[in-house]
Amino acid sequence: MSKRFYTIGMAGHIDHGKTTLTKALTNIDTDRLKEEKERSISIELGYAPLKLDDDSQVSVIDVPGHEKFIRQMIAGVAGIDLVILVVAADEGVMPQTVEHLDILNLLGIHQGLIVVTKMDQVEEDMIELIEADISDQVEGTFFEGSELLFVDSLSQKGIPELREEIKRRLSTIPMKNSKGAFRLPIDQVFTVHGQGTVVRGTVYEGEVHEGDTLEILPQKKKVRARQLQVHHEAQKSGRAGQRVAINLGGVSKHELSRGDVLVSTQHYSTTNTIDISLDTVDQLKYPVKQRGYIKLHIGTAEVYGKIVFFDRNELTDDKNVLCQLRLDDPVVTKRGDRFILRRPSPMETIGGGIVIDPQGDRYKFGEETIEKLERKKEGSPTERLMDLLKLKKSLSKKEACAELSLSDEEFTEFVAPLLEEETLLRFGENYVLAMTYEEMLEIIEEELLTYHKEYPLRDGMELAQLKQDLASYGKEVASSVIDKGIRDKQFKKSGSAVASVTFEPGYPKQWEKRMKQVEETLMKQGLEVEPIAMIVERAGLPEQWAQELKHFLIRQKRVMEMDEKHLLSVSSFRQAMNDLYEQTEDRFTLQDAKQVLGLTRKYLVPMMEKIDQSGFTKREDNERVWLKKPEY
Repeated sequence: MSKRFYTIGMAGHIDHGKTTLTKALTNIDTDRLKEEKERSISIELGYAPLKLDDDSQVSVIDVPGHEKFIRQMIAGVAGIDLVILVVAADEGVMPQTVEHLDILNLLGIHQGLIVVTKMDQVEEDMIELIEADISDQVEGTFFEGSELLFVDSLSQKGIPELREEIKRRLSTIPMKNSKGAFRLPIDQVFTVHGQGTVVRGTVYEGEVHEGDTLEILPQKKKVRARQLQVHHEAQKSGRAGQRVAINLGGVSKHELSRGDVLVSTQHYSTTNTIDISLDTVDQLKYPVKQRGYIKLHIGTAEVYGKIVFFDRNELTDDKNVLCQLRLDDPVVTKRGDRFILRRPSPMETIGGGIVIDPQGDRYKFGEETIEKLERKKEGSPTERLMDLLKLKKSLSKKEACAELSLSDEEFTEFVAPLLEEETLLRFGENYVLAMTYEEMLEIIEEELLTYHKEYPLRDGMELAQLKQDLASYGKEVASSVIDKGIRDKQFKKSGSAVASVTFEPGYPKQWEKRMKQVEETLMKQGLEVEPIAMIVERAGLPEQWAQELKHFLIRQKRVMEMDEKHLLSVSSFRQAMNDLYEQTEDRFTLQDAKQVLGLTRKYLVPMMEKIDQSGFTKREDNERVWLKKPEY
């Protein structure tokens, strides 16, 4: 059987015995700071390994109970599998017990035990009152109906039974996902002499191995995992559910802080705008105003920002609200992550909930936005991908994984049936909906028809221009769709131009007669042609169409450019070359050519230079040498 990894959190009011209970279970004192020893309270998170059996590896997190250290408390419980709510028998449920209970509920933690400590300090007949008090306070939470476990940590009374109950409960809890991309929210940063920077945290998902190249977010700094430890024991790897310390190469302690996230993939991204589903606490002391200042606790991060509502201007005791957070600093999160929202002043827990879109957009106030957020919240990955692709037209695999909060493997498995049924199409690294592809084909066809109407003498629209017109779909996608359309014979390509399949360039009806007149004149005049401007003017053809006609005739190989002013019919040029070849020797002079063609120097010199350029002859001093025979 493979080893199972879990994290347990201790929660409860200050001085109710969480640290002492942790020591009774693990034999480790988690209060390590001098100030903690002097004041007998936990200030920072404490950690200890709990050895239950050979099949499991359990970490205990002792979270501070004082209200001033609520940030540390939230950071500590954010990644736990099982919580132990500690209530002292001599005091019962206290304000911090209630707030911790609210936070645990809001973070979506569903597995917990209630442990009543300091039993040796109360009389036996008080137990019934204690049970009634706690039962009333946990009503409506996941602790409702839970059996209470009574212990005394100093005398070890009830500790063996508690260990067995922890073991039993953990055996029913599925382990965290180790198949996804590695993510570790950092809750401690320190240095070890001779080793350098070390970070510690609970692995949320995935695995990390010694030697892995990782990235610190939001700094986007590359680092290397030089060494790994789990509770001071060297390990080659760490996985979801484990408390891991990682010695990082390539970064100093001063560049990192609690709240940063260590990841193994680029599919995680930073964000300042988050769409959320917010559940409020039962009784808010003060209403939360539109764009009111809030403090977000997510993972191990604490970030300030504003809350934006789309269907109200004030939050009171509404149980569930779909809204948005606009943060002062970036955080790292994905869909489905849990969070806690607090008011900075006066300090109060507002509520908590889940992230429904880590990359929120700007929306209008109104019911339409609420409906959109509702679809995001309730939608399956397929529905959310469809909505995203309708909005963004195309997504790369990296973008899609980040938007949907899926790993590479999860995304590949998820899209496979969509690709098979052709609901989704893939172009290179990009994905588009089949309906978007059809939409693009229609746009291309419309663009080409409009272009052909405006430029009937051209072979088609330049490929680069067509791609530019489709740039909103993504350059790679636009290029791939055009290429596929050409392969599927939905369009055709001529050189660098793209045209509709049925299109053939030709004279527009409005100017057909005059264009034919220009072409006929060029054919009749043979080798001694007038300047093209003179021919066009005589035919009454506008300059714009004169240029279009010129390039059309050249592309059609009906004429060729002798120089900037003259066009020569290709048939006349070919006949002249054949005559010249038949009636001259291997070497011939300009005078020899004049006798054959009967041209004046004005037309003869450009003619001979054109033959040279065509590669049939080569000039050597005052003679020309035939390089090959003209064959037409």
